[in-house]
Amino acid sequence: MKVIEKMANLLANQENLLTQQNTKTSYTNGIYQRWNNPIITSKHIPLMWRYDFNQQSNPYLMERIGVNATLNSGAVFLNNKYHLVVRVEGNDRKSFFAVAESDSGVDNFRFWERPVLMPETENPDTNIYDMRLVQHQDGWIYGLFCTERKDKSQPNDLSAAVAQCGIARTKDLITWERLPDLVTYTGQQRNVVLHPEFIDGKYALYTRPQDGFINVGGGGGIGWGLTDSMESPEIKQEVIVDSKVYHTIKEVKNGQGPAPIKTPQGWLNLAHGVRNTAAGLRYVLYMFMTELERPWIVSHQPGGHFIAPEGAERVGDVSNVVFSNGWVVNGNNEVFIYYASSDTRMHVATSSLEQLIDYVIKTPSDGLTSAKSVATINKLIDKNLSYLEAEND
Repeated sequence: MKVIEKMANLLANQENLLTQQNTKTSYTNGIYQRWNNPIITSKHIPLMWRYDFNQQSNPYLMERIGVNATLNSGAVFLNNKYHLVVRVEGNDRKSFFAVAESDSGVDNFRFWERPVLMPETENPDTNIYDMRLVQHQDGWIYGLFCTERKDKSQPNDLSAAVAQCGIARTKDLITWERLPDLVTYTGQQRNVVLHPEFIDGKYALYTRPQDGFINVGGGGGIGWGLTDSMESPEIKQEVIVDSKVYHTIKEVKNGQGPAPIKTPQGWLNLAHGVRNTAAGLRYVLYMFMTELERPWIVSHQPGGHFIAPEGAERVGDVSNVVFSNGWVVNGNNEVFIYYASSDTRMHVATSSLEQLIDYVIKTPSDGLTSAKSVATINKLIDKNLSYLEAEND
């Protein structure tokens, strides 16, 4: 088969993938609805990024630049379209950002022509990933992401890294202005998220202080701090909004997901929690609500996980993981929750503001012991029996 025929087959196969209609799963727990197909995979990456189409320089039509995974996407609703700033990880382990958009938010995502050209600071990044997008009150769209560099204090350990919060802003997701990295005084920072509104005239950020690149150590928990500006971002003091807790879904570490959603009842927050198992770390998503006027104070927190990996989601580069740093509310108060499974592919679950508020406010909190868990179940049983008896009278 000639190269041009092989190329035509590649293009046709990808077009079939890009135009495939997604469908809802047959089961829903009433809180959210999963969808059957992953919405973005490595196969969605444009062929122009991966193949040399010149028959003379690539007579076998080999893939020249491989893509390993598409994951951990920031999300924003712009111009009536759903936009994801996707973390694309190449076979070389380097990650970069690329914008994919969809009319529906659940399928037919297509990448823009080129990846994001992210400016560097004076201290160049080795790797950048996991962008949180927020449309801030000041009119900018900010992207906060993890910037990783070699830990020069450990020159002989080639896995030793330093993670900090990189910051960029844009109006259109095309041209990005790189700002200085966030300065904090509580160790390394990953999973930093910008609050959408000013707090007492300052920019507010959710942080995740930790002692090392991977290990939280004595730090951890979702933090909160203020900075006077984003042009010279510096947090001098952090308080913990939501801490780690023994024998829960967040006993090892936890971190903020996307920026919270404002509702009349409070701020809806989506976060990830990590616990240890015999098979390794398990990442799940959970929710909580904070006060409207004091977004650093938790008012409601349902017990247990909100979304956990299921079925094929459990298998991938880093198995038994779901992670989210992007969600969108459209004009109909529908919520699109974008999450990655096992550091490999992107999925979507859909809900509504009304459902999520009901879930967060009315779901019992974790009693932290087996006895209290049973007591909570018995309380629900008693409530149901009373209701059914009244209905039958």
